Amino acid sequence: MSNADRHTLIAQAVRDAGSATVQELADLTGASDMTIRRDLDALAAQGVLERVRGGARTLLLRGEEPPFALRAREAVEAKRRIAAEVVSLIADGETVLLDSGTTCLEVARLLHQRPVTVMPLSLQAIHLLSDPAGPAGLMIPGGRPRASEGALIGPLTLASLAALRFDTAIVGCCGLSAAQGLTAYDLDDAAVKKASIASARRTIVAADGGKLGRTAFAHVGPSTLLHTLVTDTTAPADELTALEGTGTIVKTV
Repeated sequence: MSNADRHTLIAQAVRDAGSATVQELADLTGASDMTIRRDLDALAAQGVLERVRGGARTLLLRGEEPPFALRAREAVEAKRRIAAEVVSLIADGETVLLDSGTTCLEVARLLHQRPVTVMPLSLQAIHLLSDPAGPAGLMIPGGRPRASEGALIGPLTLASLAALRFDTAIVGCCGLSAAQGLTAYDLDDAAVKKASIASARRTIVAADGGKLGRTAFAHVGPSTLLHTLVTDTTAPADELTALEGTGTIVKTV
């Protein structure tokens, strides 16, 4: 098991249980106690969990968004497959609005090699797309970044979205279901997602299967606003069927 895979497994176990001992995590991963202690120190330094005597405990409240550093290591291969499918749906010359989040960051890596115009809504994607080596054109919105997330929010971001019209908005989510629609953990983030959907001719949602059937705190809009969902094969089949019933085109990779 690689360090990244082990860290992901440890973080998920601590988050799900609320806390875990070094011995429990060693049994789970097959690693030594010394290795687990080093892992816990590294994850604590990233703000993923809190070290306590003999183990670790979660820093997340119920319904709270996991840290970007942790999410970036989860379902990496699935996110890359999703990103490839999303980019295949974009035609050369399109104007694209790109949401924040780890899956959308994978989309940014591929859009950088396409002759399209992109306005990213995260500092990470702006940095990636600012490399002049790729053919993609870059537009930078106003706004302020959410702490530790890099997602752009606030009145200046909303004003940037209101002033423009895009061919496609590529949107991430914290939760999506046919019954509850698209949801986010943060109210400001939800407002940006709403404005993104309103400013585009079509909306593609890029979400790994773990987001399907879940509901986060802030409502963005009903699933009927979404043109296409791109997800992976871990998504619940009954949820995918229900979403298709609302008119959303579902593509699994």
